Amino acid sequence: MITKITWQRAGLVTEPGRYMLRFGWLTVTAEDLAIWQQYPEAAFTLVALPGIADDGREQFHLGAFELPLPPMPEDPQPP
Repeated sequence: MITKITWQRAGLVTEPGRYMLRFGWLTVTAEDLAIWQQYPEAAFTLVALPGIADDGREQFHLGAFELPLPPMPEDPQPP
């Protein structure tokens, strides 16, 4: 089961709305999009909504997000 989702995995959606993805329905808000636009590599936690959609699929919205760690600088080699 997917527990985190990136913008790329969500299809680089550009508008708030409800989207059908492989794992179920995902609701994306304008605030979620603003975070992805500022931090394209952010990964959101998927939060399951109570109940099942009319088509029998699960429904989710985006919760807390994490930013990837910056790359560690390489140790300088002694001369």
